[in-house]
Amino acid sequence: MFFDARAITWPGDGYRRKGGKLHTGFLVGTHSARWRHFSKKASMNDNFLATTLAPKIFRFDDVDQFRSSVRNLNVDFTPLVRKISAEQTILHLPGCDLNFTKSFPRIYDVQLRSNCTAVGFSMDDGVPIRFNGVERDRSVIVIGRGGAAYNAVEKTPRQFASIIFTSDIGDRGWPQTGLNFKMFETSVSAQHSLRSLVLHALSVTSQPVEPFEVSTTAAAIKESLLAAIDAAFADVVPTTWASRANSTRKFKVFMDLQAALASRVGSPIYSGELARQIGVPVRTMHDAVQRYRGMSLHRYLRLWRLWHVRRALLAGAESVKACALAFGFWHMGDFSKSYRLQFGETPSETLAKSR
Repeated sequence: MFFDARAITWPGDGYRRKGGKLHTGFLVGTHSARWRHFSKKASMNDNFLATTLAPKIFRFDDVDQFRSSVRNLNVDFTPLVRKISAEQTILHLPGCDLNFTKSFPRIYDVQLRSNCTAVGFSMDDGVPIRFNGVERDRSVIVIGRGGAAYNAVEKTPRQFASIIFTSDIGDRGWPQTGLNFKMFETSVSAQHSLRSLVLHALSVTSQPVEPFEVSTTAAAIKESLLAAIDAAFADVVPTTWASRANSTRKFKVFMDLQAALASRVGSPIYSGELARQIGVPVRTMHDAVQRYRGMSLHRYLRLWRLWHVRRALLAGAESVKACALAFGFWHMGDFSKSYRLQFGETPSETLAKSR
């Protein structure tokens, strides 16, 4: 992971991250003596950094080191590629965070923290993201409220933004949600306005801001975001595909399957046992995986097990064979071949990294 020092600079003396800590010594540009004096006198703790507007930027080129830096979201993912180039830009505003992500091919499951409201939309056009079982993201806006969840499949690198409010936004007429995030089709102009606003906000806040202007600038940006979201939901049109995406019956089956898998980490995974555990036929479980993952149940379970074997090996498993058996791989030759095809190295090479 690379942490961009520009993300947390203050006019004059800046700061950079080293060994998990922030320290002085990174000078950005040329500033007046007044700015340098202010910077040297300022406190270097988190309270001081919270008063700046500059976005924080996190970059990753190693899938094993990738961690979501977005607050108030619990994210679990399975990569679909060996090498990645990912970036997260986060702008902290009063009562909300603006997050801009340049992602990589992956499968991921997300749950929003309670008492929060999240709104998201794509920032580019490309191969559609499969969001809650539907492959459509052009002129789409999604929303989730406290505890809501969603799952997605990205087949190619994509860019998207999310605005996460640290309270329930219930007084603006936005759609209500339940177990899952809801997705809607809005106008092209509303989506364009949202995208432009995000880019402009990140551009403006990357420049030096006078200390006495920080709070008013941040509040103004937040108000502009709220207004743009208001406009996007005001332009929503009813569609058949959105009704399908927002249904909860199959989504619950899939979420029950995910919970069952999480409870069996480190144990062999068998489809029949999973179906009995969540109380549905294997065929129903297969249909849910096909819808929300875009692949067969067998392929998904195999991919899930391979990724968790890798996690266990990197954590320092006793042996490759013991780890493979723990996740239901009994044919070592087939396992090694599948592992190398997925991650570009042998299981033994992965285990060696943990020594």
